[in-house]
Amino acid sequence: MYGLVNQALEDFVIQGFGNSAWERIRQGAGINDDMFIAMDGYPDQTTFKLVTAATQVLGLDAAQVLEGFGNHWVLYTAESGYGEMLNMFGSDLRSFLNNLDNLHSHVGMSFPALRPPSFTVEEVEGSAGLLLHYRSERAGLAPMVVGLLKGLGERFSQKINVQQTAFRGVDDHDVFRIEYVDADPSPAQ
Repeated sequence: MYGLVNQALEDFVIQGFGNSAWERIRQGAGINDDMFIAMDGYPDQTTFKLVTAATQVLGLDAAQVLEGFGNHWVLYTAESGYGEMLNMFGSDLRSFLNNLDNLHSHVGMSFPALRPPSFTVEEVEGSAGLLLHYRSERAGLAPMVVGLLKGLGERFSQKINVQQTAFRGVDDHDVFRIEYVDADPSPAQ
């Protein structure tokens, strides 16, 4: 993963739990670098070690850490110079989700070694919601997707409920049901 991911994880921990918690996590993960370079690639294992250490230091399980981080990621990337780019790929939650693969293709121009997940949106007939199909070569990140979806709901001022309905390992990929709460989910005309 790129250093930007690890920078965002650091920011999530520091904002929510303080500098000392981050230092204990970094040490617990055996990470000697004082900082991550956003555009440099790091082994996926570095991020997974940080998440594992975070569970021990913060007293949360991995799913809680990943969901919180996913939610934070949306805000962090928007504030780290990617807000305008995010705006290009949708003005509402539904259109943004439909453009996630396009967003990752665009990001890949700056991050050539990017190995992004793939997302497919499926409309749910007669429902104020949709299904999001998530495929990734990286296992175990479904809780982060839940957090990302909740963060995107906040970004687009769209109250949603998210429930995982299919699980990689049991099924061939993860699926999330997104239900809109108290608002019209259709894009503005």
